Amino acid sequence: MTIQPGDKLPAIDFAVMTADGQQKLSTDVVFADRKVVLFGLPGAFTPTCSMNHLPGFLLAFDDIKAKGVDTIACTSVNDVHVMSAWGKATGSDGKIMMLADGNAEFAKAVGLDVDLTVAGMGLRSKRYSMIVENGVVKTLNIETERGVNVSGAETIMQQLSTEGVDA
Repeated sequence: MTIQPGDKLPAIDFAVMTADGQQKLSTDVVFADRKVVLFGLPGAFTPTCSMNHLPGFLLAFDDIKAKGVDTIACTSVNDVHVMSAWGKATGSDGKIMMLADGNAEFAKAVGLDVDLTVAGMGLRSKRYSMIVENGVVKTLNIETERGVNVSGAETIMQQLSTEGVDA
């Protein structure tokens, strides 16, 4: 079952690269007592992820942070070395937290995994974005078509701009 707004994120460990090498970082640590924009994508260094999804969050970094977001994080079903190299190659190192979900444990736990075996990619993450406050999903944007249509930084900025505004 896919996680929904109002649900708490499950306790899962990501792998991250630090100055001291590879470390485990639990969702409890990443999301506790903070507002986080998390976006998930099928794969580091893949065309749509590298040319369309990640760059939008880099361009909007200052604006997103100005809306009270503590952390912008990206997760993908890649190992920690690939995620670290991608962060460096894209200039997002030090801005966007790269959360490696090498075995798709997080993607499966939140119901956002997708089998891309037909494309030679195996089990991956769906393309999505969410706003998480203190470990609870506030908004969730899942792509249903190819490309970045509803999960990009533009959507997140709209959602952050309308938070607390009564409809």
